[in-house]
Formats: sequence, structure tokens, C-alpha cells
Amino acid sequence: MPFDASEYGRHIPADVYDEAFAHLDPTDAVERLVALAEGGPVCEFGIGTGRLALPLQERGLTVAGIEGSSEMAGRLRKKTDGDRIEVAIGDFTTTRVPGEFNLVLLAFNTIFALPDQAAQVACFRNAAAHLRPGGRFVIEAWVPDPGAFRAGAALRPVRVAQEEVLLEAALLHPAEQRMTTTKIRLTGTGVDLLPANHRYAWPAELDLMAQLAGLAREHRWADWTGRPFGDDSRDHVSVYRRPVSP
Repeated sequence: MPFDASEYGRHIPADVYDEAFAHLDPTDAVERLVALAEGGPVCEFGIGTGRLALPLQERGLTVAGIEGSSEMAGRLRKKTDGDRIEVAIGDFTTTRVPGEFNLVLLAFNTIFALPDQAAQVACFRNAAAHLRPGGRFVIEAWVPDPGAFRAGAALRPVRVAQEEVLLEAALLHPAEQRMTTTKIRLTGTGVDLLPANHRYAWPAELDLMAQLAGLAREHRWADWTGRPFGDDSRDHVSVYRRPVSP
């Protein structure tokens, strides 16, 4: 079945998305991204409802984005100053935003929303095409952990709070490096289901995709604070740079 970049936004209402992930503090990410952007413009692939884009704009950066879901982009536009962010609706493997950027961002594991390796390679190439010489492509993603599954299935708590419980149910398909997942949000007013599929990749595979796009890895951290990445790291923030022309 062809990849549909708008599918995620149709299955998960934008307001439910905002509520489910409201507990995520963007402060460390924004601080790191401001430093990496070096004052230049930023393009966010999968900009969503603006969790990172809006605070980056508040810090004085020019921000644009690509978003597959018109519903998500519509909610962004309704937020304070959201209408100042240029958003192109489309698949971020091929869609272009006019101009060149100091930084392209793909956060919150969204690289894994693409259906296969070919699409992920195309995403790296599209990111490189948006970058100025010396510009950076930043990816935030989890490290695959097949050992967390038993008989190909897993159920784990994502957040447990007095007013909300967020669980994730997942099935593993290792032959294709895919996961079928649904987050289950339980609140006093009801149950919300947030389905998503993932084509996961290890950090070294992402490094190779970057090389194919003409990018070189500059940094890899365990999180946005810059903690060293190591054997026990469950997430990573990887920074790839477009070479400066001689």
C-alpha cells in the first residue's frame, strides 16, 4: 500500500495529540537547537502542532516546516503566532520549502514513521537539499530494543500520573524492521487510541543514510542535554552536517 503522509493526522485528532504529549518539556531541545542553528533559519520536517517550532520562533529564529497532516498544521496556525510559520503540506521525503536553511529538524522519532529504508534515504536527501553549505540535519530517535519484546509483543507504560495513564502496545516484525504500535491514553473522561507504525533503524544505519545524502555525522548525544551516547543509551540526538564547499 502506498505511503500516505496524512494518515497519522486522520487517526489522531490534533487536540488529543497535544494533550497526550503536553508533559514533554521542550526546553532542553530548544536550547540545543538554538545553538545548532547559529541564528539562521530552521525547517522542521513533521512540524505537527508546533511543540518545538513555536518556542524556536519565540527565540527569534525564522521557522518553516513540512507536515503531512493538514489537521495538525491547522491547529498550529490557530496557536499564537502559528500563522507566521510557513508550512508546506506533503510528504517530507519529497516536499520542498523555498529557500535554504541553517538547520533541518526531524524530532520525536518521526524518521521511523516512514515506511521503509528507501523512504528514509529519500528523507535524508531531501534534508540535504534544504541545507545551506555547513548546515545541519538533526534527528531525535529511540534506539531499537528487540529484547524488550516477548513472543513479538510488548506493553509498556509511557506515563503514569494521577490524571492520566499513557501505555504503548506494540507488535514487532523483525524481518522488515517494523513495529505496529498503538498508544492507549486513559483519563477520567475516557480512552483515546493513538496508532502509529514504525520502520525502525539503528543509529549506524542512519549514519549510512546520511553518507548517501552527502552528509557527515558531527555529534551524537544520548539526549538534548548533550549527555554522552553509550551502550546503555535508549535514545539519541544525532547531528549531520553538509560540508562547506572548498
